[in-house]
Amino acid sequence: MLKIRLQGTTNDIKWFKKILERDKRITVLDISETYANKGTKKYFRMYAEVEKNRQ
Repeated sequence: MLKIRLQGTTNDIKWFKKILERDKRITVLDISETYANKGTKKYFRMYAEVEKNRQ
């Protein structure tokens, strides 16, 4: 299992979240809510837990 920190604008995070969810090589176990980064109103972070599919 991997825990991935996604950081960027909300549009960047949404874009990459869709990529993770569509990839058949991995299973997305959990995705956190979006958190604001301190010191900026432009960038946010989100955490995703994924694991490799057993094939």
